[in-house]
Amino acid sequence: MQGNFVSREQVQALRAGMPRQAVRDVLGTPLVTSLFHADRWDYAFTIRRQGAEPQQRRFSVFFMGDALDRIEGDSLPTEAEFAAKLDNRRPPTKLPVLKATEADLAKFPAKPSLGAGSAQPAAPANLVSYPPLEVAR
Repeated sequence: MQGNFVSREQVQALRAGMPRQAVRDVLGTPLVTSLFHADRWDYAFTIRRQGAEPQQRRFSVFFMGDALDRIEGDSLPTEAEFAAKLDNRRPPTKLPVLKATEADLAKFPAKPSLGAGSAQPAAPANLVSYPPLEVAR
């Protein structure tokens, strides 16, 4: 994604007459401001997903002095719609049934079982001794 995402919920929170700072608190910093159009803030963003056409959205807020006058722009997605477009996971596919026949299992050696009188498993044949981590004082 490029630009500043603006959701439908954010736009619904705007009210005519809101001061600029309150609008900035709701929408974030505008992508474009201009000295020639000091009473206009532009927000634009592009959603890019692999295998899909980029989706561009533009939105502008207009001020009269320090107060929000009007809003114009494209139809904006809700936060849930935006999040769904970002989710590129594929739906789960059907998993194959896993089963082994007795002939398949016979290809692997059986694990030695512990004797009835043996409480501890047999120690590994190649024990390695390491020096202590700290020097005893």
